[in-house]
Amino acid sequence: MNEQSQDPKELLLQTDEEFHRLAVQHHELDDRLHQLTAKPYLSEPEQVEEVTLKKRKLQIKDRMEDILRRHRQTREPLAPMSSAAPHR
Repeated sequence: MNEQSQDPKELLLQTDEEFHRLAVQHHELDDRLHQLTAKPYLSEPEQVEEVTLKKRKLQIKDRMEDILRRHRQTREPLAPMSSAAPHR
């Protein structure tokens, strides 16, 4: 599969070290959050940890979106000229 037909996220996971590292961290935080939410009761330190994990996960997701946006901007071809109104 060539670069242009591949999902941008999948491509970045394979080619961008920072994006891959962030995806792994995001997944690890998600796993820990699932462990916490599976408990019937959270202690106060666990409640603090849950809030902290959610904030960190959001920061990581925002950074991944920044990388994805930058990737799309550098990869998108310019719009074809034929879509413009014809000259008279």
